[in-house]
Amino acid sequence: MSPIKKPVALTIAGSDASGGAGVQADLKTFHQFGVYGEAVITLITVQNTRGVQRVECLDPKLVSDQIRAVIEDIPPMAAKTGALGNRAIMEAVAALATDFAFPLIVDPVIASKNEAALLAPDALDALKTFLLPNAFLLTPNLDEASILTGLEVRDLAGMRRAAEKLATLGPQAVLVKGGHLEADPVDILFHRGEWLEFTSPRIATRHTHGTGCTFSAAITASLASGCDLPEAVRLAKRYITEAIRSNPELGSGAGPLNHHALF
Repeated sequence: MSPIKKPVALTIAGSDASGGAGVQADLKTFHQFGVYGEAVITLITVQNTRGVQRVECLDPKLVSDQIRAVIEDIPPMAAKTGALGNRAIMEAVAALATDFAFPLIVDPVIASKNEAALLAPDALDALKTFLLPNAFLLTPNLDEASILTGLEVRDLAGMRRAAEKLATLGPQAVLVKGGHLEADPVDILFHRGEWLEFTSPRIATRHTHGTGCTFSAAITASLASGCDLPEAVRLAKRYITEAIRSNPELGSGAGPLNHHALF
């Protein structure tokens, strides 16, 4: 009997020294989903729960070489991008993504929880032109959806309009996250011309650092494990809700989630 092959997922993202977001959050999430995690670093941040003090982008060729190295030896079943930093890195990742034999989830990280810039303004066009046509799923929050579409995205109707417009840029599916809605959060998935909504109660806490990274990583891990997209989002939604609810209350600012959450 041949051994069972363990699911593998890849994150292409920035490093968060405080461990709450970026590749650190992604790898913790992959592990919690029983998936072997690989990580390609795109940039390094100096940050803690109170904010980001410094961002240093890596050389684009170094990013490309990391991706080639892991794919050639331990190819993932699914991958995600997080903070890509600048246009050169965006274009380098997009060039390789054209040949990916696995679904790519694009989390369009533009700014940190504390509004520190994690993507240069001139990289937005490269994101839309080069990376999104190679994406299986795009996962913007309300602010990111608004920036990418030029639309006002503040309610469910705006989320649907944004999802439809973003789908014209090339991703096979769009998940607009409603964590910034005034009411209870609702995430809207637009896939193959159909709509699905994923709801959860709002949890009163300031400790939500890394929510977007963790959510997209959970979706990536579920896809790597063989789930279809609606089921992957459903599992990720259940996990992220519990991770927020049971957060460890670390730090004096916006602290991390509980990546050990049971779901």
